[in-house]
Amino acid sequence: MVVAKGDLEWQLKNEHDLIKDGVLKDDSPLDTSTDFQQLCIACRIGDLKSCQEAIATGVNINARDAFDYTPLILASLCGHYEVVQLLLESGALCERDTFQGERCLYNALNNRIRNLLLQYDYSKSTNPLQPLASHLTSLLSRQTPQTADICLTAGLESWDLHKFILSARSPYFHNKLATSPETTTWRLAHSIPAEAFQIALRYLYLGEIPSDLGLSNKAFVSEDEVLKGLDKICKQLETESLWEAILSGGDRRIARQRHQDEISRARDQLETWYRDNVLKHKVPVPTSKATEVKWTRENAIFADILLRADEELKEDDIESGQEIPKVRTILGPLNGIPIGPSSANRSRSTSRKPGQSTLYPAHRAMLIRSEYFQTMFTSQFLESQLGEFLHIVKVDCKPAVLEIVLNFIYTETADIPIHLALDVLYAADMLFVEKLKTKAAIIISTIGNGTTNLVDRTHVEQEDVEVEPINIYDVIRAAWDLKVQRLETFTARYLAYRLEDYIDEDDFKDLIKESAERIEKRQETDSIELLDDIRYYLSERFQLRFEDSGLDEIMDENGEIDAETAEIIANAAAPIDEAIDTNGPGAAIESEVKDLTSVAFVDGQIRTLDGDIADDVFAADAVNYQILLGKIDTLLEGLKLDA
Repeated sequence: MVVAKGDLEWQLKNEHDLIKDGVLKDDSPLDTSTDFQQLCIACRIGDLKSCQEAIATGVNINARDAFDYTPLILASLCGHYEVVQLLLESGALCERDTFQGERCLYNALNNRIRNLLLQYDYSKSTNPLQPLASHLTSLLSRQTPQTADICLTAGLESWDLHKFILSARSPYFHNKLATSPETTTWRLAHSIPAEAFQIALRYLYLGEIPSDLGLSNKAFVSEDEVLKGLDKICKQLETESLWEAILSGGDRRIARQRHQDEISRARDQLETWYRDNVLKHKVPVPTSKATEVKWTRENAIFADILLRADEELKEDDIESGQEIPKVRTILGPLNGIPIGPSSANRSRSTSRKPGQSTLYPAHRAMLIRSEYFQTMFTSQFLESQLGEFLHIVKVDCKPAVLEIVLNFIYTETADIPIHLALDVLYAADMLFVEKLKTKAAIIISTIGNGTTNLVDRTHVEQEDVEVEPINIYDVIRAAWDLKVQRLETFTARYLAYRLEDYIDEDDFKDLIKESAERIEKRQETDSIELLDDIRYYLSERFQLRFEDSGLDEIMDENGEIDAETAEIIANAAAPIDEAIDTNGPGAAIESEVKDLTSVAFVDGQIRTLDGDIADDVFAADAVNYQILLGKIDTLLEGLKLDA
């Protein structure tokens, strides 16, 4: 049920008072920056590609403009379903009991968007980092696989923990472990109750702090003793925000906001630690020598596994006889990585140039976010066994792609270049990282949705023409192979809006045949899914034009116009004013019309797809629609398919 206007106004005043007093943080702060304004414009016009690019740069998608509109409200109000979906998946706010959340629901253009908004509850819509936080918290109680590398004890209590998390989250542990990375046990002070340490460790692992401090009626210590112990721990670990979280426990909303802030802070700490240790010490090595790398388990970045990704080098990248450099990970005696025999014993190479590999030191505790690694490390595989040296696990992808996967696993963020999006999609599917797979699919679905007019790479006649970085045929096959419905829908729409460029190609015919063959025991009367979708979006493409011209009223229930009616429309249309100067102001208008329709302009005349002259763009659209439908029928006849 939608909240009444008066209740909304009361909620808004209450929120403003709490924000003014500094009790609450403004979830939708005013943002007048150019980047945010560009995001708002993209949301208004439904420019999915520009929205994705703006989100990737770190623009606050929950901010508001000078008119109190958030990007989500603008996209909902203007009816751009895909943009709304992207914003929600990226963490846009839509909470029912807030002013902006109710306003977003109230202003949604249609029920389809309103229902999408209602599907996103608070945990899904406002905290995209929650999966990372939940994983870290689960490590405190996870028994298998064994990923802990240090044990902390206090009295009779003990906790199996992870050095890299402690080092990233606490300056105290960072300094102590930097000087003694080989430490495996740590005895805590007896003067501090174990319950206080339990709360502090849960805080470091991003668990929520209960308002009653987790003390039961049978506890042997009082709440005051625990609080005094926590005070000492906060000072020693240099984690003052822990004390703030304890003090805010009485107010549920403030406690939730503080917890969100702490999750963001922890993510930043983990990201800094990850980049300064994991990425900084990745090891490039010739593929032929990759298996000879020896990295001792006693290392200063606490890595317990090495991930390997291979890529072929071009012939010109390596000169004949080039020596393989000696490699070390970081300074200090613990981390030398001897690779094969010494350079003095190597002969000069005269054979095929070697490939190049990259080794990434990693931590099993983070990798088990992937079901692939979770299964590997809990099984009887060799990789699950601990040895003197770290096991090397080969991942079947490029180093650049593996780096994107690791970025996501460690930080919940992924900056995916469009030219690597398909590779990331396949890697995420292989590793069972569904959220990253979704992100890659979103990136791919922005092709052709930007403000630039890039040519598809399958249709390049001039060498200097800028093209889209992904082949649309590869996208649809990936969608089929990996069962990604979002991409199936996207490719069908993409092809429908450019059907005249594809329908006469042999590759397109092969694609239709593949779609037909995907139906097991297909009967002659069965439809072809891809072709059905293309027909639907083809109708949508021309319907947008016809609605403005009144042609939609003479369409049949299938969205088609019979040939006789189309000819009458073409003959009755008023001719275009031939006096328009193609170099004057009218040229700009004509250029805009070209972009919005499928018609061709030759020597100032409007021509249909079969080359005939039409009197105006609406008549040309009516004819072109029938031409494309006819070509689909001809294609099916040629392939001997009945759909």
